[in-house]
Amino acid sequence: MKKHQLLAAAMGYIAPAFFALSSLYGMDWPTQEGRMIRNFGWNDHGKPVRGVCFEVESPIHAADAGEILFYNDPASTPSRIPSPLGAWIAMDHGDGLVSLYSRLDETQLPETLSLVEKGTVIASSGKSGWAENGGFYFSIFDRRERRWVNPSMIITPLPDTRAPNILSVTLRNEDNRTINPAQTRNISQGRYTVSVEVSDTRDGNGDLPLAPFRIICSMNGVEQGYLNFETFSVRDGIAMAYRNSLVPVRQVYAPYPGFEIGAIAFTRGQVTLEIIAMDNAQNSRNVIYRLQVD
Repeated sequence: MKKHQLLAAAMGYIAPAFFALSSLYGMDWPTQEGRMIRNFGWNDHGKPVRGVCFEVESPIHAADAGEILFYNDPASTPSRIPSPLGAWIAMDHGDGLVSLYSRLDETQLPETLSLVEKGTVIASSGKSGWAENGGFYFSIFDRRERRWVNPSMIITPLPDTRAPNILSVTLRNEDNRTINPAQTRNISQGRYTVSVEVSDTRDGNGDLPLAPFRIICSMNGVEQGYLNFETFSVRDGIAMAYRNSLVPVRQVYAPYPGFEIGAIAFTRGQVTLEIIAMDNAQNSRNVIYRLQVD
């Protein structure tokens, strides 16, 4: 499968889910200001970010019409045990979809549980919880499917013309020896785990590094594996990422700051290894390595 075919196939995975969800829910971002400092899928020292962190000082709007299910003021919590979420609000939008807004200004929380319209101001950004700077954390959970959903799947992505940067690719054999294919042209046959470090930047967001939307790996033009940053499922209390199939997130995020995208069997002969990184605005970048397998 050639590069353009790989890209087309990848977009085929994205388009049906993205457009079906966006037309169904029609959410908006809770803010149009500030910077996105962490996004869904970012490798946070070996753990995935399951929402979006904004650095901003502004009111926070309801992403869609819904009902405020719960709001938590840490100052009124009897235990006084610090929470990473700080002050937070949960809203039910129907069909099992819940949006959460956290690390808020604890003095600007709702006074009652109520129905609200899309775009209604429900809180203000703050520094509660584990926030280092003024801002808030926004995430979406699908209670029916028991999964965290990438907000960019159901909210129109912000304008972006920058392609992700592929910073490094690492091959690790069964003896735990690591190889940089950019520096080595000859490798021994065998099975290698492929890890990729990718950084995405966006228009109007400075040079803050963010996670991509998808990483694809192919050998000799044939797709060998891909990693999606669309959802994180929960199975028996374990967070799962979608890498060809559902796998525990620790298998994907352990090679901090990169992502482990699977294992490939290299057999004798000349091979072409290609890595493609894509963002949710359909910008893409690829790197190609031509290797001799002995």
